[in-house]
Amino acid sequence: MRVGVLLLPTDPWSETVKLAQRLERLGYAHIWTYDHLSWRRYRDHPWHAATPWLTGLAAATTTVRLGTMVASPTIRHPVTLAKEAMTLDHISGGRFTLGVGAGGTGFDAEVFGGEAPTPVTARGPAERVRRRYGPALAPASHVLRR
Repeated sequence: MRVGVLLLPTDPWSETVKLAQRLERLGYAHIWTYDHLSWRRYRDHPWHAATPWLTGLAAATTTVRLGTMVASPTIRHPVTLAKEAMTLDHISGGRFTLGVGAGGTGFDAEVFGGEAPTPVTARGPAERVRRRYGPALAPASHVLRR
């Protein structure tokens, strides 16, 4: 059995690195973080972006897998998400798992100042991007299928 842990991207970086390295030494198999713009409980505190935060952890660790829990297609352009995932997977030496959710209109929509696109309305642009840029995104397709 493999055991992982969810870390919130809220702590100072030096503390985060020490904790991630300790978890790796203790044998944890994976570290996950939420890919949100913020969180109600932490609205007045730093909430770091998931992709650069995980990329930093990839550079600070060697064996633990890293992942998003979950990336929302309603707040990310699919090409940008695919390129970020491909880069993170490359830097981590293949240790990245991209968790993608259906999206929704929760607190992230409030951060935007209104209603975020629903998964149904976000699907149209994502499908057009897939058709137009599909061949260019082929190197990232292995990350998106994991």
